Amino acid sequence: MLDQNIKNQLKSHFSALKDPVELVIALDDSNKSKELENLANDLASLSKLITVSNNPDISVRKPSMRVHSPERSTDIQFAGVPMGHEFTSLVLAVLQTGGHSAKASADEIAQIKSLGSDLSFEIYISLSCQTCPQVVQALNLMAALNPQIKTTMIDGALFQDEVNERNVLAVPAVYLNGELFSQGALTLTDILNKVDVNAFAKQAQKLNEKDIFDVLVVGGGPAGASAAVYAARKGLNTGVVAERFGGQVADTMSIENFISVKATEGPKLVAQLEEHVKQYDVDVMAGQRAAKLSTDNLINVELESGATLKARSVILATGARWRNMNVPGEAEYKGRGVAYCPHCDGPLFKGKPVAVIGGGNSGIEAAIDLANIVEHVTVLEFADTLRADDVLIKKANSLNNITIIKNAQTTEVLGNGSRVTGLRYIDRVSQQSNELTLAGIFVQIGLVPNTEFLTDSAVTLTQFGEIDIDNKGATSLPGVYAAGDATTEPFKQIIIAMGSGATASLGAFDYLIRHAQQDEEQAA
Repeated sequence: MLDQNIKNQLKSHFSALKDPVELVIALDDSNKSKELENLANDLASLSKLITVSNNPDISVRKPSMRVHSPERSTDIQFAGVPMGHEFTSLVLAVLQTGGHSAKASADEIAQIKSLGSDLSFEIYISLSCQTCPQVVQALNLMAALNPQIKTTMIDGALFQDEVNERNVLAVPAVYLNGELFSQGALTLTDILNKVDVNAFAKQAQKLNEKDIFDVLVVGGGPAGASAAVYAARKGLNTGVVAERFGGQVADTMSIENFISVKATEGPKLVAQLEEHVKQYDVDVMAGQRAAKLSTDNLINVELESGATLKARSVILATGARWRNMNVPGEAEYKGRGVAYCPHCDGPLFKGKPVAVIGGGNSGIEAAIDLANIVEHVTVLEFADTLRADDVLIKKANSLNNITIIKNAQTTEVLGNGSRVTGLRYIDRVSQQSNELTLAGIFVQIGLVPNTEFLTDSAVTLTQFGEIDIDNKGATSLPGVYAAGDATTEPFKQIIIAMGSGATASLGAFDYLIRHAQQDEEQAA
């Protein structure tokens, strides 16, 4: 099951185990059960502290594997074969169950251990989803620390009947004690905020007590990470406040234009960014969303949690999000057939007809990826020409299960009350209305800057909501700089965002030097 190189690496990792780990498997006669049995035996062969037993009664789902601690009575379960992006989740589950230290703050660990109610999480995933492991690993960590918390990862592609019964059309989909808890990306902080009713109040109190920052970066994507590193290297008291570290890059499947790196994946790059930032004395405050920006003698960033952070300069690097179609039915069926991540949700539509809205690079790439999974892909492009690169267009045209329709204006998402059944569009040339029967709709029509919280501030925004900046990243408000996809920077690329983050940080440093000098002259 595992090649020798991986076994050698795992044997080294498992040398950190302190306590026994039991892998309890429940199997049937399927090939997937044989794969899981082989995987469990391979893992057990790498450490004397890991044992395997077969108990068909541990789960109604087969194949399944429960990672159990006899020392602490904790349980982490995998329904399916946790390979692909979830293999790391399995390895971490074994390590944490075996007493290896968790990668969480002391406050988070204490908060997890203090949760006193029974929490049973079920996480529906696809093995090609890059967002899913973050959610699985956060919940598994909680289960490894608190025996009242149980988690089960469920491969949606393997348990299709269950997925259809629960109407799971987007992953990761998390159920808590049988009720839908969340869909989409979720951090450990997000989860704790939802299950611990006092979490926001505790966080707000601690954040309000923070010292004044020299530089406060709002946003944790490539631009924000770059800005933080440059500020910290100048010896400035630097903070980063972000809803989640990595931003949209965490949802990016393949990155092949990051200079000096031939190819990488979004989550891997995000982990490297976070590791780099944390090498410096940077105060990273994740799970927080900015609500308002104001000024007095300092710059104030109010958060949705109720806290207010104060800084002498601020760098806005809030990034962007997928643009909505804004047609009837889209909001109603979001997560129920309307999707924005083909890599994450594509496997849930195996053998079914889907549509991709948008004929740019992201849209045509999505169609090509989906064509390997679904029955048929229809691409709807508003304009009379495709905006994608020629190489992508040629590839899409070579696939017999992709149809491209130009001059198509989507006017409505159709559904049966529980899931998408199709869409309606108008031919912009003939004005004829047409309907497509579909199981899913993947929206790929560009980005919207995350700048709504600046609407009532003194920061100038363009008609598109982008932050207007000069060549040093300065905004219209003294001491406030901006970088990345939220700005008027014309090209929305990771490497460009990093460069603009560095520019904004150097601009803020220059501002602080000049501002301090002015204060000294006025005092004299």
